[in-house]
Parts: sequence; C-alpha cells; structure tokens
Amino acid sequence: MSHNAIGADSTVIDNRQTHIHLAAHDVSWPLQVGTIPSLATAFQPRDSLRDEVNAARARGSAAVLTQVLSGGGGVGKSQLAAAYAAEALHDGTDLVLWATAVEVQQVITLYAQAAALVSAPGATGDDPEGDARALLAWLATTGRRWLVVLDDIADPAGMAGWWPTSRIGTGWVLATTRLHDASLTGNGRRQVHVDVYTPEEADAYLRTRLSDEAEHLLDEAVADLAAALGHLPLALGHAAAYMLNQDLTCAEYLAKFRDHTRSLEQLLPGTADAEGYGRQITTTLLFSLDAAQQTEPAGLARPALELAALLDPAGHPLSVWNTPAVLSYLTEHRSLPSDGARAVEAVTAEQVGAVLRVLHRYALINSDRRKESRAVRIHALTARAARQGTPESASPRLARAAADALAQVWPVPDQPHPDLAAALRSNADNLHQHTGDALWLPYGHLVLHQAGKSLADAGLNSAAVEYWEKLAVVSHRIHGDNHRETLIVRGNFATALLEARRTDDAMSLLREVLRDRERVLEAGHPDVTNARANLAALYQQAGRHHEAIPLQEEILAERKGILGSQHLLTLLIQSNLAVSYGQAGRTAEAIPLQEEVLAGRNCSLGRTHPETLTARNNLAMFYGEVGRLDEATKFIKEVLADCIEVLGSQHPQTVSTRTNLALLYAQAGRFREAIPLQESVLESHERGLQLRHPHTLATRNNLAMSYWKVGRTKEAIDLAEKVLHDLEQSLGPRHPHTLSARKNLDGYRK
Repeated sequence: MSHNAIGADSTVIDNRQTHIHLAAHDVSWPLQVGTIPSLATAFQPRDSLRDEVNAARARGSAAVLTQVLSGGGGVGKSQLAAAYAAEALHDGTDLVLWATAVEVQQVITLYAQAAALVSAPGATGDDPEGDARALLAWLATTGRRWLVVLDDIADPAGMAGWWPTSRIGTGWVLATTRLHDASLTGNGRRQVHVDVYTPEEADAYLRTRLSDEAEHLLDEAVADLAAALGHLPLALGHAAAYMLNQDLTCAEYLAKFRDHTRSLEQLLPGTADAEGYGRQITTTLLFSLDAAQQTEPAGLARPALELAALLDPAGHPLSVWNTPAVLSYLTEHRSLPSDGARAVEAVTAEQVGAVLRVLHRYALINSDRRKESRAVRIHALTARAARQGTPESASPRLARAAADALAQVWPVPDQPHPDLAAALRSNADNLHQHTGDALWLPYGHLVLHQAGKSLADAGLNSAAVEYWEKLAVVSHRIHGDNHRETLIVRGNFATALLEARRTDDAMSLLREVLRDRERVLEAGHPDVTNARANLAALYQQAGRHHEAIPLQEEILAERKGILGSQHLLTLLIQSNLAVSYGQAGRTAEAIPLQEEVLAGRNCSLGRTHPETLTARNNLAMFYGEVGRLDEATKFIKEVLADCIEVLGSQHPQTVSTRTNLALLYAQAGRFREAIPLQESVLESHERGLQLRHPHTLATRNNLAMSYWKVGRTKEAIDLAEKVLHDLEQSLGPRHPHTLSARKNLDGYRK
C-alpha cells in the first residue's frame, strides 16, 4: 500500500512583501529535526489502523490537517508515528520534525531550532518562544511539504497556541498521547484510538521476532502467550527479548508468566528492552497514575485503580461503582495529594463517576457506559502492575470491598439477566484468583456462593460441579474437614453432582456430609436438616421413593415446627415431597401439597420468580396426571409464556416447560400441536447438550412417536433408528431403554 505525499508537491509564491521568505543561508532540503525512533524489530504495519489514520486525513481540512493517536502505554502509538515519519522522509518531504511533547517547553525548544534551520523570517536565535512562533508562521504559509510529529502530549492545555497549521495544505501534524481528552480534538483535530495488536498481528510479531534468531523457541503456545500478554506490543517485545536471552520456548515462558508470584519486573525486565524504550514496563503502564491521582476529584485514582485491578479485565458493570461497599472503601482510602492525609468527607457517587472518567482520560482504564455489564475494562497487564503496587496490608480490605460490591449488584434471581450473570461470575472468579485466602476468612464470602448458584441456575451443570469441587478443596485447606464452611461447600458440591446426574457420586458425598454434620453439630441444626433434605432429594431422583418419602415427611414436620409453614425452606421440602408422591403414584396426595407451595411462593417471591414458575409447572403436570387435561394445558401455557419473558426462550427451565406442554398435548392426542414444540425442544437439546444425552434421546423418541401418530411414518422411522443406534452405543443392546426403543421401531415399520 502506498503512503506518499504529505501535502502538495508545488511551491506557492506569495507576492505580498511581508510574506517573502528570504533565507539567511542556503538550506539543504530535505530536513529532519529531532530524533525519530527506529522501528522495532518485526515491526507490524497495522494496516487496518493505518486505514483509520488515512481516512481521518482524507476527512481533514487543508488548514488543520491534524491526527491525534490516542491510547494507553505500550500500544505502539510512537512506533506508528515513526513509521509515518520514515515514509515521509523516504518520499522526499522537505521537513520532518519530531518533538517529544511531554513538556511544552520541549516542543518550543525544538521549534526554535527548526526555525533557525529553515531560516524562518523573524527568527533571531535569541528568543526561543519568538523563534518558535516564527516557525509556526513559516509552516502556515510555506509551499514546502512538511510533517510535524508531537509525541506523547501530556498537557493539552499547555499545547494551546503551539499546534502547527498549513493554510495551503502542504503540511500535516501527527500527535500521540495517552490521554482521551476532548481538548485534543478541538479546532478540527481528529482523534484515532490506538489499541493493542489484533491477535493476528501479535501472533505474526512473535513468529517473525523469534524465527529471525531462534525458531526453535516457537511452539504451539504462541497464540496463548500472545493472549496472556494482552496483545500489548511493548510486552510482546520485552517477552520475546527475554525468551531469546534465556532460551525459553513460548510454552516455557507462558508457564512462568502464569505464575502470579513472579513480578512483571522479573518476567519483562529492563534488560529485555531490546528496542530502547527506556522504561520498565510497569512504569510505562502506570506512568499516568500520579497525574491522575492529583486530578480532581483528587486522591481517588489510585485506590479506584487498585480495586478495578482485582476484577475481570474484560469488564465489569458500572453499577459496581455506586455500591455502598465501593463508596465506603474509597472514603477510607482517599489520600489528599498535598500531604498524603486521609480525607474526612464521604466520597459521593458523583465523585466516583468523575474518577472513572479521570482514569479513562489517562488511559488507565476504559469506561464505556454503552457496554452495560462490561462497562469498565482494564488491560490485564495494567491490572497486574497495579496489583503488584498495592500495599500488602491493604489487600484483605480491598478484596472484601470488591466482593461486597459484586454481591450488592448481583440480582436474585439472575437468570433474567444472562449477560450480567456471566459478567459477575467471571469477575468473582478473577477476584478469587487474585486475592488468595482473603475471601475465606473468617468465612467464605457470599459472592463465592452466589457464583456457584448462578452456574447451576444457568444450567451449566458441568461447570458448577468443577466450581464447587475446587471450592471444597480450598475450604478443606483453609478450614479443615469439620468447619461449618467446609461442610456447606461440600453439600453444595454434592447438589451440583446431583444436578449433573452423577447420582452415585452425589449420593456417596451427601452421605459423608450428613455423617460429618451429625458428628459436629447438634441434632436439629439447620445444616443437618439441609443435608438430610439433600439426601432425600437424591433418593427421589434415583427413584428410591420408599427411602425419600419418609425422610421428606420427617423434615417437613421439623421445618414447620421450627420455621413455620410459609418459610421458603419449608415450602422447598414440601414441594420435593409432593414430587415424590407424584412419582410414587400418589398424585391425589401431591396436589394439595403443591397448591400450598404455589400459594406460599406466589406470596413471598411473586408470580414469575423461577421457584414459583417451577411450582406452577409441577402443579400443572399433577393436574394432567389425574386427567384434568384442559386445566393443566391452560396452566402450563401460561407458565411457558412467563418463562420465555423472564428467563428467555432457551433457558433450561423454559425448555423443560415446553417439553411438558408437548407431553400434555400428546396425552390429549393433540400430536399436531405437540410436534412443533418437540422439534423446538430437540433443537435446543442438540445445541446445548450432548447428542446422546438422556434428554436428547427422550425428546427424539417422543418426536418419533408423534410423527408416527400423524402419519409421517418415514420421519418417525428415521428418527427412531437414530435413537436405537445411540442407545446401543451408550447403554448396550440389552439395556431396557434399548429394548424399548427397538420395540418402538418395529411398531413403526409394521
């Protein structure tokens, strides 16, 4: 791609005497003023980003052709500007001026030097500011082609009056800055956001950089390493140099990098600064933090950044910052920049919003309210640098504040908000990873339990099993086997196994939990009762009703006596007992129990709470079992409509309700109405479950029967053949389910 011509190629002559430029000496064109950084080894051209810059140039006016490259430390802004400067020199641009712009005085000094070199009228060599203004006047009217690069602007207000212009379109200004500041886009200047490499660019960088010197270091972990480094160009450069120095493969370096006991200075040391950036990576990433800390509302930037650094780099909800937990923490830890003293007045939500914008302005975070559940993001390496700089004494309080904030914004139930629930789970997981044991002392924090429950409620049963198993290991390590926290976590682990249909594993663990609770707790303790209730639920799921029902009846009597008949825990065991009655063929006894459950949940939780929806669904199916089909069908259709509205059309509870409506239609002989429901359920199961999952096979079997009932025999046979094949493969040819499927297929073929 061609990047030529900065401005016109012709010389413009102005006949007015005040603008005749008489050189005091001969100028040797082209001129370079200032030091242009060399391009990094394995420099990536970043074509899509350059397309943005070129498009911004094309939209600019002739008089003010200025682009501002804005982005955080280490994203490659200066390298991109250096590439443009090198091309300008190659293309014969008359003047290329590179000014480091951290301090405005640096810009003025370089402008004055350039004024002398180009013999700008009015430049005397005695007055730097006057000479700098003489250069600006010369740039505005000269027919010479020029490029001015203002690198790393830190003081937009100080730059007012020092932006070059070209009245005849022969010049161009390219600036770089960490700041997202509206003043940088005044007077027609256009901002171009520079982010990290794309995954493809990061991969190409590492492959090029390493293959040039040590191709044996490249392995299958290249992409994972690039992702772990957040695709940050500066970090990739340091890492590649370190790998070359230490002869480490990508996989070996990645293992070291994932060891969070190692500091960034160890993993990305200054000795690996092969390109001469001149700063430690932590210094680069947090370079703006001191300035942000002094910006109003002063004293809040550092504690706010330390809090954000504990959460998911991919983003967390903006609502976290309006919680009492965050407001209280920032009030306690706000420092006045003048003397480091603590502020006295409570921090307000308005001030917190302002400090988020300050951190955004200094490219330390990205705050975008349009992202909703992922509104506040932070680069993973910036977060790691901030965590390393957090005093160890502050870490436990910081961890609890972040956990409290997540718990305070966590909706109950969270199924109606799947994106928010997923974001909160990932933030809780990141917080747990980064805070060691802080969330376990003296007890496991509520947010740890909320995350596990959220996984189960979302139907992510395998993930829930893995989650609770990990928590059980951690609780055992910290508290031991007999601690109440460990017993609770193990009980939740057993429940997750139950939901994942790992019945034998769940039963074994639940029996252990019950024995341990009975050993360390007094009789009638709620934790003992809960363990017994969970064991009863497991008996129920396993079809062992003769063991489930007596246990559930005992627990129900206990809970009514202690908690009352309307307590949610009482209603839960009563609901389970009703289901057991129904499964045991005692539906007439189940119905009044379930009607009481529904009335209680309607009153306590509301009509559309997931637990109320479950009660309504169960009652409808009980009505169907005793032949009240019209009443049951009307009831379940209302439940399905509410499930779709509250939980979404693909939520497991919605799919289950859709299955039940299809069963009622089939029971009533309304197979043509059942078929579209069964087809929808099958599509959901095939997308969300394994193809040989029991739910998937059962739905295929039911759909085949419906096809056969309405005369769609070929479709029924095709589907039944798939069911039989999958059952033979998963359960064997002599299993009762397999034999039943073979009998069905034979019937369809007759």
